Amino acid sequence: MSKLTQIFKIKDLRTRIFIVGIWLVIFRIFAAIPVPDVDLVKLKNFFASNQLFGFLNIFSGGGLSNLSLAMLGVGPYITATIIMQLLTMIFPRLKEIYYEEGAIGRAKFNRISKYLTVPLAFMSGYGFLNLLVSQGVLPNLGAAHMIQSALIVTAGSMVLTWIGDLITEQKIGNGISLLIFAGIVSRIPTTIQQAISSFDWTVFTSYIVFAVLAIIVIAGVVYVNEGERKVPITYAKRVRGNKVYGGATSYLPLKVNQAGVIPIIFAVSLLLFPQFFAQASAIFSKSFSLKATEVVTNLFNNQYIYAALYFILVVVFTYFYTAITFDPKEISKNLQRSGGFILGIRPGDTTSDYLSKIISRITLWGAIFLGVIAVLPNLTRMVTGISIFSLGGTALLIVVSVALEVLRQVNSQLIMREYEGFE
Repeated sequence: MSKLTQIFKIKDLRTRIFIVGIWLVIFRIFAAIPVPDVDLVKLKNFFASNQLFGFLNIFSGGGLSNLSLAMLGVGPYITATIIMQLLTMIFPRLKEIYYEEGAIGRAKFNRISKYLTVPLAFMSGYGFLNLLVSQGVLPNLGAAHMIQSALIVTAGSMVLTWIGDLITEQKIGNGISLLIFAGIVSRIPTTIQQAISSFDWTVFTSYIVFAVLAIIVIAGVVYVNEGERKVPITYAKRVRGNKVYGGATSYLPLKVNQAGVIPIIFAVSLLLFPQFFAQASAIFSKSFSLKATEVVTNLFNNQYIYAALYFILVVVFTYFYTAITFDPKEISKNLQRSGGFILGIRPGDTTSDYLSKIISRITLWGAIFLGVIAVLPNLTRMVTGISIFSLGGTALLIVVSVALEVLRQVNSQLIMREYEGFE
């Protein structure tokens, strides 16, 4: 509460939070404008029978459930980012741009990702609209009208990506994550209202189990996200003239969950790839697209297959993203340049190998934890036969992780301004 009070004492921080709030309100208004001539009953039944589109609705910020102009959300941009990250492992030039050219290189990398987002969004929008027409959710549209609608929803996706960048510039949190966060949180009042209206004393035990599991999941996410292995670092003493420098002892914090919530987002996006390509094939053949979509839907509606694939992908992407963001060789070089070393470990390659071994061990537990949380709703449904997670473990994990990240960034802003004094 004291930090909450401090936030409103600092004019600059107060302005930034106000700007972020305005953009989130604009996003929610934008996501509430529906496409005309939608059969809401059929749309609701369609989402109830397909859990993959339920996940896609999370990344659209809830815009897909009412078929708004922003129904694709930031999903195409996330997909484009994943493709670009994978391409860095194939093309050395992309790797140089992302890792060696600093902030300018990352800005160039993000710009290429946005160029790639446009065709991905158009193909996804065109295929999804065709799928909705086949399900009777939308009336039959002509070719010109279909292309026009696909262009509109593509523009909507790009506007949301732009809004996400504007939010990120305020340094209160990642803009894309905050848009997903806002979409999930916006569903909570409706979920609570539905739970109250459909309350049944015969399943009271399920509500208790849900409440206990929700508390355990939230506490576990906080515990794992904040958990870190502290590697002690000693700095050698250096004599310059009559003064002695160095000799201090510090530590290098290695987080248990180095990748954050990104592996969950990557895994869900990759699970949506087959559905995406099945929809996009409607550009060439509508009959093949409908048949492929039916096959993919039936495959992923199998709880065992879906849960196994989801768990494996989360674990793999946790290691993949950690390998991208954490470079033991670069850290070893920086330590050596600054005169730092780990006691009992020789500088250079030996230090790099030591750090790699540690990060590999602690990432294993972080990856398993993320995988279990991701498939927890599926596990409880398979064991009890009851779906007790209305928001899902993935949504809960995203909400808690984004909230922690916003808390850290706001806290860093407060610490920085303590040296300047409050205005």
